Formats: sequence, structure tokens, C-alpha cells
Amino acid sequence: MQSGIDQLKSILDLGGPVVAVLFLVSVLAVAVIALKLLQFVRAGVGRRKTAEAAVMAWVHGNRPEARALVAPARGALASCVALTFSLSSNGRASKSEIEEQVASLAMHKLHELRGGMAFLDTVVQLSPLLGLFGTVLGMIEAFRKLQGAGAVVDPSILAGGIWVALLTTAVGLAIAMPVSVVLTWFETRIEDERVAIETTITQVLSAGRPAQPDDAGAARAGGTSLMELRHAH
Repeated sequence: MQSGIDQLKSILDLGGPVVAVLFLVSVLAVAVIALKLLQFVRAGVGRRKTAEAAVMAWVHGNRPEARALVAPARGALASCVALTFSLSSNGRASKSEIEEQVASLAMHKLHELRGGMAFLDTVVQLSPLLGLFGTVLGMIEAFRKLQGAGAVVDPSILAGGIWVALLTTAVGLAIAMPVSVVLTWFETRIEDERVAIETTITQVLSAGRPAQPDDAGAARAGGTSLMELRHAH
């Protein structure tokens, strides 16, 4: 453990302030990733069995059981299914009005899931640039020392300066690559959740509610719909 701390201190000393900044960025990125994982677990992202069971009960006419299944459930999909059940049961809202309200709720829930993603994307974009910036500064310092040596040029001075300078680029890439993988995984899970909401709600509306005369006119009136939800992410 002490050896690992000593190695970290050595890297920070060699890399200078740029590596220190990258180290701070990496700590913040790890904290955000941990919070996002906790958020996804609490929101039930990827867990669809309860919602699917509720939809099957709804399709087969067991509406009290369907509403009871999703009532205690959390997450974007379960919330959207529960809202669809509620609006479809009262019989006063047209299909397009239901789609509009459900799409609005879905966009809100998905927006919550995307919280912190912009920071992770910034880390992915900025870390290699910070590493390159540190490398440029290190190369400048190496050549300055080489110039100060005058006619007696020691190649080890230049070689040592170059590898120390390249250290910052390596650290920047080492941070950006895993964060990029995690960010892509988060985005994929959110996209899967959006598709699940769209397909599930369409299934409920198609199977559990007959078309009403004002559906076509309300659809032409505009507003957010499930079809528009696929472009809202």
C-alpha cells in the first residue's frame, strides 16, 4: 500500500501540475460514475419484468392487478406504464393526449438519468488535451535545459526530459479511455430504456384502448408524442 502511494507521489512529482490536475479530474470522474451507477440501480434501469408483467395483465383484461404491479415500482418505464394505465382508465383523454403526457414524463425521467453525463463527456474530451498540453510544456523545458547546456550536450538530458513530458499524455489517455467506455455503456442503457418505454406504451395503447374519434384531430394539433420521443434524446 505504501509502495503504491510512493509511486503515485513520484508520478505527480515528475508530471508536475498538469498530472495533478488530471489526477483530480480522475477522482471526480470516479465519483460521478459511482453516483450514476447508484442512480441507475435505484431507478431500476434495465429491470423490466414488473412492467412487462403489468402490461400482460392489462392486455388480458386484469386491470386492477396491472395497476397494483406498477404502483410501488420505481423508474422511468414503470412510471410511464403507471401513467398510461391511469390515463387510459378514466376514458377522458384521447390516444394522442395520452402519448403526449407519457412522452413528457419519459423525457423528464430520461433527462434525470443523463445528469452528470456531460461532465463525463468533458473528461473524455479534455483529458487527452491536458496530457498533450503537459507534454508540450515538458518538451519546452527539456529543450531549454538542452540549450542551457551549451556546447557540452548530454543526450540523457534530452531523453529524460522527453519521457517525463510524454508521461502527461499517457496519464491523460489512461483517464480518457476507461471513462469513454463507461460513458458509452451509460448512454446505451439510457437508449435501451427509451426504446423499452416507447414499445411498451405503444403495446398498452394498441391493446388496451380503442381508438376515439378525436384521436386523429388531436394528433394533428401537435405536441410531444412517443414518435417524437425517439428524437428527443
